[in-house]
Amino acid sequence: MAGWRVRRDSGLYGYERALYRAGLGPVAGTDEAGRGACAGPLVAAAVILDPHRPITGLRDSKLLTAGARERAYDEIVARAAAWAVVEIPAAECDQMGLHVANLAALRRAVWRLDIAPSYVLSDGFAVDGLGVPALAMWKGDRVAACVAAASVIAKVTRDRIMIEMAQQWPDYGFEIHKGYTTALHQQRLDSHGPCPEHRMRYGNVQRAVESTTT
Repeated sequence: MAGWRVRRDSGLYGYERALYRAGLGPVAGTDEAGRGACAGPLVAAAVILDPHRPITGLRDSKLLTAGARERAYDEIVARAAAWAVVEIPAAECDQMGLHVANLAALRRAVWRLDIAPSYVLSDGFAVDGLGVPALAMWKGDRVAACVAAASVIAKVTRDRIMIEMAQQWPDYGFEIHKGYTTALHQQRLDSHGPCPEHRMRYGNVQRAVESTTT
């Protein structure tokens, strides 16, 4: 992006516009959901937005209500130039280690896009091995539209997975806390022990194993 400056007041699409002007489009954004959860999969998404079809009300998924996320999801799917999503199960997260699994999921999501990006924006930390230039952005899901779109796709996809998972494992309340370590989840985990969808490397899960086997 040498020679280009993104103004602070340029809005959520400012980075994409600057990259396109520099001849670096298409631009993909990528983000994940479930990194901090102790149960359920890690889900990563990649999105290339159509610069001529902006998404109304697009924001970081964490700043949207569940209903607003669903509406944004539908609009992104309908308007994006390309999007892809990847799920890495809990057992594979344990096997790989969470950070390695996170990077692998983000790479796979970018590689699955129907349109090959020329530049990738990621949230928080750098993703190597993409084969194209990339930029890690602090709070990228709040400053770049394509990253915000990826955060919505990843979050809605994962929430739907956890709601379905609750039907198979009804003792844990997955439909409520989505696998994150809340007081309710910990209470159920301590009472019933972990199920196959829990991440066994997590300390609170290990403590639940120990308490239910002693």
